[in-house]
Amino acid sequence: MKITFTGKQDKLNASQERKLAMAFSRLSKLLEQKGEKEAQVILSSERHLQNAEIRLNYYDHKLVGAGSAADQFTAVMDAVEKVEKQAIKNRSKWREAKRDTPVRAARTTGAAVVAAEPPAKPEKGESKAKAKAKKAAKAPRPSKIVQATAKTNGKPMTIDEAMLAMEDDREYMVYRDTETDKVSVLIRRRDGKVDLVEA
Repeated sequence: MKITFTGKQDKLNASQERKLAMAFSRLSKLLEQKGEKEAQVILSSERHLQNAEIRLNYYDHKLVGAGSAADQFTAVMDAVEKVEKQAIKNRSKWREAKRDTPVRAARTTGAAVVAAEPPAKPEKGESKAKAKAKKAAKAPRPSKIVQATAKTNGKPMTIDEAMLAMEDDREYMVYRDTETDKVSVLIRRRDGKVDLVEA
């Protein structure tokens, strides 16, 4: 963070300089995600009071923090604290606005939605029952969602071991490959052949 001081600056001891540097570094971590920001510190005094005002731009917002105290160090620290609170407030407002997403439609499972069709017309020499059976055979089958449960010991397998485990009427087999240590899936197709999907 680039900091410019305007006005008469008092001499600070080493511990005060360290604390002030830490406060500004905390502020810069909070504000500087995309590029370096510039802060202007305006120092003034009125009789026995020391005033400090910090101004900086944070995207489209001007952050201004003012502090007054008997000594200049305390006034600057108060101003930094006020700017930090404003920055946190602006960030939380931005995040809440960003996270406000529209409600998504519920996911449906089960039977497929099929538009109503006119009754089947039998062809020449065909009964109505045969026409209905023919139409039912052509209709799309509903999707079936199966929730997989892991009841294995998690031991890695070779592809041959996975094929053997799949022989007892399983439609799919999820296993961890011994050579690559990646998750693989064997899926039985309708024609009886098996597909291998590697992650």
